[in-house]
Amino acid sequence: MVAEHAVAVAVGIVGNVISFMVYLAPVPTFYRVFKKKSTEGFHSLPYVVALFSAMLWIYYALIKTSAYLLITINSLGCFIETMYILIYLLNAHRKARVETIRVLVLLNIVVFGGIVASTRLLCHGTNRKVILGWICVGFSVGVFVAPLGILRQVVRTKSVEFMPFSLSFFLTVSAAVWLCYGVLSKDKFVALPNVLGLVFGVLQMVLYCIYKDAEVKKSAPPVQVIGVTSVVVAVAGTEVHPMGADEKDRDETADAGGGGELVVGVAVTN
Repeated sequence: MVAEHAVAVAVGIVGNVISFMVYLAPVPTFYRVFKKKSTEGFHSLPYVVALFSAMLWIYYALIKTSAYLLITINSLGCFIETMYILIYLLNAHRKARVETIRVLVLLNIVVFGGIVASTRLLCHGTNRKVILGWICVGFSVGVFVAPLGILRQVVRTKSVEFMPFSLSFFLTVSAAVWLCYGVLSKDKFVALPNVLGLVFGVLQMVLYCIYKDAEVKKSAPPVQVIGVTSVVVAVAGTEVHPMGADEKDRDETADAGGGGELVVGVAVTN
């Protein structure tokens, strides 16, 4: 029993390290945003969702008690995603900034506040943890449906131009590690979403191996690839634009409130 707990802690620490690396994936993007003083049509939604996810898992960990490894990585996630959102707000056009604030208030204040209030007032004892756990699972599964978009695009275009292998690899490893942590710690709410994350991650890498040498077909809009490090953590993102995309077109898209196709890539991290 003690040995199993020790292994679970070790796996959780590894999960923290990998998830932290995934959270840092968008740093080059935001460095470019900061340097150019333009969001270049990038969406803020992935980072708002990532912040919400981290907040939700911190609340779950506090209710569960003794889930320190979930608290540490999601606390880091909250800080990092908040920094991303602040940089976005400082450099976005007015319309995109207003839309970001609207979604931020709706999701991270109204919805999250509603979840906290309802579970505190209407749920008691073990029921509170169970209901909150299923809310977390439901949210994570909902996020995982999105990767179907990028998988469909890869098959349709026979190109992995917008599906970086390194991101898919780390997200898959992250999902596998957090799945092991969930099993070892006997926490089904952490394990279940990562099963789906692992499946999608492996599928992404298989498609990458199939189409990596295929001739690239130039497709239209820039695509924003979002890595989901989910169960505990969240959605960390990185954006990839087609090579040679026109800067002016991106800025015009940003002025219209953000453009490109929103694609979410896979993985759950608790």
